[in-house]
Amino acid sequence: MVATGVDLGGLKVALDTANGAAAVSARNVFLDLNADITVIGDQPDGLNINAGVGSTHPEQLQALVKESGSAIGLAFDGDSDRLIAVDENGNIVDGDKVMYIIGKHLSEKGELAKNTIVTTVMSNLGFHKALDREGINKVVTAVGDRYVVEEMRKNGYNLGGEQSGHVIIMDYNTTGDGQLTAIQLTKVMIETGKSLSELASEVTIYPQKLVNIRVENSMKTKAMEVPAIAAIIEKMEAEMAGNGRILVRPSGTEPLLRVMAEAPTDDEVNYYVDTIADVVRAEIGLD
Repeated sequence: MVATGVDLGGLKVALDTANGAAAVSARNVFLDLNADITVIGDQPDGLNINAGVGSTHPEQLQALVKESGSAIGLAFDGDSDRLIAVDENGNIVDGDKVMYIIGKHLSEKGELAKNTIVTTVMSNLGFHKALDREGINKVVTAVGDRYVVEEMRKNGYNLGGEQSGHVIIMDYNTTGDGQLTAIQLTKVMIETGKSLSELASEVTIYPQKLVNIRVENSMKTKAMEVPAIAAIIEKMEAEMAGNGRILVRPSGTEPLLRVMAEAPTDDEVNYYVDTIADVVRAEIGLD
């Protein structure tokens, strides 16, 4: 770990290793980096992986961070390719915010390849606006870290990932690595002298709502060809006037059409999603 050039100098770090692959290694990594650690989810028995712990269940870690006075909480998933962080106040810092924090720091040092971050269509509009404000470019792919990696390798980008916490830092690895991401995130804290909450506050996450509508499997890829559906989406986007986002896409595995919207308030999000969903149900829905 000395080769990373990172010394956390006694930084208080709470770890949740999801009773999985990181149960031993994350403890050792952060001890080697001179962190003062508290660990949960480190008792795997072969059956309890991700059971109420880890990046998909961060509630225990949120409580632990506040109880222990930790500066940061780091939650991995069972195979440790994903990271969700928790700031010192117990607030979730998701993959979008993690990418922004690392990406901005790399950009400021001239180390962000082509000054670009690769993300997916599910990344929050607030993340996009924060990148725009900092003059950082973005490339958007389909959902799935494999599409992110494909784009990164094709065009020479070195940072990309997903809102879910899969972050790829191509300078070190060609796939998501939660512990590597965690090291880079804490490194930014040390080098900037800023708390995680201060770093994360630069991204304002827009409220998001997702509704799944059951449709004929043959129709889920043809929804945009239905005039009424195309028209209502166009109408809602016009009402947003650039301060919101609509995404209508087919499920890759089920006979579902997913309707998602983001907007500044919950009321606006509900209005946009429910209005579109009502038209979709009336035109092609099975429920």
